[in-house]
Amino acid sequence: MNVAASSFADSLGLKVAQRSPLAMANSIKAGLPLSSLERLSKAIAPDDASFPYRFVPRATLTRRKSAREPKLTIDEGNRVAAVAKVWEFAMDIYRDEEKAREFLYRRHPMLENQRPIDVATDTGVGADLVINLLGRAAYGGAA
Repeated sequence: MNVAASSFADSLGLKVAQRSPLAMANSIKAGLPLSSLERLSKAIAPDDASFPYRFVPRATLTRRKSAREPKLTIDEGNRVAAVAKVWEFAMDIYRDEEKAREFLYRRHPMLENQRPIDVATDTGVGADLVINLLGRAAYGGAA
């Protein structure tokens, strides 16, 4: 099993059978459970009740919660999965939730003074930029 895929699956609360990269792609395509967003939100922003609304509008989220099997759309699932990868990479580097959050919520000059969490939650490309920035910090590049 891919270790990176496994840890990011942990952030989303996916079952063991859903942890290969292909199985995870299929899970996103089928619709990640809403609980994946809730789990990730509690990890990254435990004190911010509005964090899930970065991915799903409030009214839509409220409506989905009443569904029999609440799921994310493919686009929402892609964004949630991208941010889960950012979170797991930050945790791999900092090995401490508070330090990882501090990095994500501190403005960074290499992101035009934006906060990494804002860049990562906006688009998949933004999440890739934050992962690249974390990699530079971890492996000796300028960060």
